[in-house]
Amino acid sequence: MSRALPKYNKRRVTFIGGAAAVALSGTVIAGFALAGETPDSGAKNARTLAGPGTISCPDVRSKLPAVPASAKAEVDRNLTLLNTQIQEANKRLVDTVGQGGPNFVQNAILGPLKDKRVATVNRIATAIGRTAAKPQGLDSLATCTLNAAGTNAGGGAAGKPQAGGNAGNAGNAGNAGNAGNAGNAGNAGNAGNAGNAAAGTITCPDVRSKLPAVPASAKAEVDRNLTLLDTQLREANTRLVNTVGQGGPNFVQNAILGPLKDKRVATVNRIATAIGRTAAKPQGLDSLAACTLTK
Repeated sequence: MSRALPKYNKRRVTFIGGAAAVALSGTVIAGFALAGETPDSGAKNARTLAGPGTISCPDVRSKLPAVPASAKAEVDRNLTLLNTQIQEANKRLVDTVGQGGPNFVQNAILGPLKDKRVATVNRIATAIGRTAAKPQGLDSLATCTLNAAGTNAGGGAAGKPQAGGNAGNAGNAGNAGNAGNAGNAGNAGNAGNAGNAAAGTITCPDVRSKLPAVPASAKAEVDRNLTLLDTQLREANTRLVNTVGQGGPNFVQNAILGPLKDKRVATVNRIATAIGRTAAKPQGLDSLAACTLTK
């Protein structure tokens, strides 16, 4: 026998087939806050988004040392870019609701966002380091989290409370940065692969051949990052195969080539920094970061 629900249950979230419908007297209310960095303050700002939670990132501005006047314009430009990256990630979070598997948010949004932020904070550190002590450890501020009404939807460990009272670290599941399935399905050299025949292959400029003599003290770190460049390319080609037919005309550029370039910028910067500790730091490696799609 059914009985009437108490009056307060009008605000209860009901789960039907895994999808959450929020009923508030027939009105759907979205009150998620976008937590990001502001170019004018170290505090985080909030913006209402209609979507499945919001992405928030550690504040970079408040962790910087005094910025030399000669570096201020470049630093401010990159701090503004950090804001833009968060806004774009939150927009994509809204636009892709229901897409992909359980690791979609981590692999397609949070992972690429981290790579972009690594490259951006490295540029900030480099700008400051030209005329003052280069700040260390900014990379630790690159990882962002998804907050979804205090739930741990992604299966990761519970996070610290974030803006808007969202205490859960939702979506922090899967292998961070692993944008494709493991394996060599999308290897650029595997021309006979049927998936590659349809999707094409991604190729990137060779970095190893452009390096100067590597000091012995830097060899292990340089080799590790050269291997990482290979891994990034394999993962991008795998994702190219696995997403054939998805998205609009700019999908490959925005979802695969763009994030791949950001990853490569961060990686070649680490290579240059490793060499530069005991020898002349190689310049211009960033020009090798952009890759192309060959059909």
